[in-house]
Amino acid sequence: MSDRPWPIAIAGDWRGMRIMLRPLRARADRAEFVQLRAQNAAWTREWDSTSPIQQAPVSFAQMVRQQDRLAARGELLPFAVAVDGELVGQMHLFNIVRGALRSAGVGYWISQRYAGRGITPYALATAIDHAFGTVGLHRVEVNIRPENHSSLAVVRKLELRDEGLRRAYLHINGQWRDHRTFAVVREDLAAGETMVGRLRATYPEPV
Repeated sequence: MSDRPWPIAIAGDWRGMRIMLRPLRARADRAEFVQLRAQNAAWTREWDSTSPIQQAPVSFAQMVRQQDRLAARGELLPFAVAVDGELVGQMHLFNIVRGALRSAGVGYWISQRYAGRGITPYALATAIDHAFGTVGLHRVEVNIRPENHSSLAVVRKLELRDEGLRRAYLHINGQWRDHRTFAVVREDLAAGETMVGRLRATYPEPV
């Protein structure tokens, strides 16, 4: 990790939009986040992770504090995704492991209103570049339900390697669900290549 692993914000320009990965703010973001989740409840429900054990609900402030504690320990990077200053989703690097593995998973969701505009592939590429650069990881993986065609399109745009099916891998929307694993390791990138650079080269912005 860097000397200041969290909080950190990463921003870049993509297709006329300013896309930023940044921490959630317990007070400033509460109303916007709660409204965004409510507006997208039906859109995300089928893909939202759940717990097989009944748990007490937590408030937005409690969620942010818990995530920030994990981030301070280097176990999680709980980014919010903002476009031109507006909160539109989340992009988490989680299960960050050091030692011989140096790996993490990525999970994400985006508002239905912003889906299909290339925001998620750019945000994911940015998160992977940060993982390989500042965080010093070697491998990043994304696990996706085979039915989630929108998310499958995201990893294919970044040319992540399909490593096959994991049976009943994650508890999603109330049931244990199969997932496909897509991954990238440092050796998959050419010398000096970044994931954002790969995305820009494959999908050049219109002139």
